[in-house]
Amino acid sequence: MSSPVDPSAAYLRQLFGLDGLTAVVIGGTGTLGGSIADTLGRAGAHVVVVGSNTPAGPAAVERLKGFGATAEFVPADVTSRSDLEAIAKHLADQQRLPDILVNGAGVNSPTPFLEITDDEWDRIMNVNLRGVRLACQVFGAQLLAKQAPGSIINIASLSAITPLSRVFTYSASKAAVLNLTQNLAREWAPQKIRVNALSPGFFPAEQNRKVLTADRIDSVMRHTPMKRFGTPDELAGAVLLMASPTAGSFLTGANLVVDGGFTAMTI
Repeated sequence: MSSPVDPSAAYLRQLFGLDGLTAVVIGGTGTLGGSIADTLGRAGAHVVVVGSNTPAGPAAVERLKGFGATAEFVPADVTSRSDLEAIAKHLADQQRLPDILVNGAGVNSPTPFLEITDDEWDRIMNVNLRGVRLACQVFGAQLLAKQAPGSIINIASLSAITPLSRVFTYSASKAAVLNLTQNLAREWAPQKIRVNALSPGFFPAEQNRKVLTADRIDSVMRHTPMKRFGTPDELAGAVLLMASPTAGSFLTGANLVVDGGFTAMTI
């Protein structure tokens, strides 16, 4: 005798499930990117983990398989068009064009403004902005070619809308990502490709550990109504909303800020 279907579970699956969809997660070997990849895989998507951290790639795939998801790791330099085009060809050869693209690769530096070098500026801008632009061009072309609803999620930052000290180049790059997101949302809406941004607040990760000194942590806590850092799994709800062709069907050009109330605090 089969078990009765839980109507609430069926409804949530219909609303947020990603069964049969393919998600390309660039930066999927990082702390936040890895958690986002896990979220998409657990919701039913086949996840293509893209990153330069080769040892972490197979580990991410094994973790996803542990959740019952299907996944693969493809190493790439996110600033290389040829690397991204090779992944696109790999997917096309498998007849598995993407439905969801997440641009989550990012680097940061706590350098004071007058000490920022051209090399540092170019390095951060290349990963944080050029990488997003290239991925949106390469995989965006595949999304458009499918002539089906698709979703692009660009990881921006709290600093894209609220300038933060000591992360000048990072803030500028993420502000540009937010603007690029809104422009693409407008251009591709008629083709049913939704483009949104996710702006995490303070989530400790490898790229910001050098910035989170004791005095800065104290300052962050005083400015965060919830009085704590976020944890990667707390981005899951926002990710599923933006990724789902059902729950997020009328959501495009948005910037979802998940920051524990940081941007709501003034004095």
